[in-house]
Amino acid sequence: MVMGLLHRAWKRAGPLASALFVTGCAGGTMPQLPPATHTPAAEQTDEEYQIGPLDQLQIFVWRNPELSTKVQVRPDGRITTPLVNDMPAAGKTPAQLADDMKKALSEYVENPIVSVIVENFSGTYAQRIRVVGASEKPASIPYRANMTVLDAIIAVGGMNEYAAGNRARLVRVDPDTGKQHEYHLRLDSLVRDGDISANVRLEPGDIIIIPESMF
Repeated sequence: MVMGLLHRAWKRAGPLASALFVTGCAGGTMPQLPPATHTPAAEQTDEEYQIGPLDQLQIFVWRNPELSTKVQVRPDGRITTPLVNDMPAAGKTPAQLADDMKKALSEYVENPIVSVIVENFSGTYAQRIRVVGASEKPASIPYRANMTVLDAIIAVGGMNEYAAGNRARLVRVDPDTGKQHEYHLRLDSLVRDGDISANVRLEPGDIIIIPESMF
């Protein structure tokens, strides 16, 4: 008899209970970020790119082709080029590394002119976007200017069949205070329903967490 009463009570409250359940699953009280808008290159305020481990660099020394080379930054963040051993590279901008290379080569070459070009980007740990959970290929991917959630989801091959995309969240650390913030993402609305208002701008270091559906 008790079970019958409970069943009838749930049946009467069904619509309201279901609505509350869906609302809770869709992100609770987490805030949402505004839709992404494109920023022209001339208006970008992003910090200059910092070299990261595994980046591919082209080092050009003017009028010294024997000193010019292509090199990959080692996992320890250093590079070795002709006449320069174990030069720290990770965390520097290309211009900063070029200045350091110039100083090191000055012992062997008079007034060297050095240029550094990043050919393949990996980025520092703090500049990468991480996508974890119910995606096809959870991964850490390089951040680039104007990058959005949609770009990141495409880069990891989309969500898998068990993903609860509208319960996803974005974790972001404030670079000034070090405080962590979480934001609600509507990935099902974005990817499966084409709701472009659910596409939000990413920042270096963001983490996208995609949970699996409970049923």
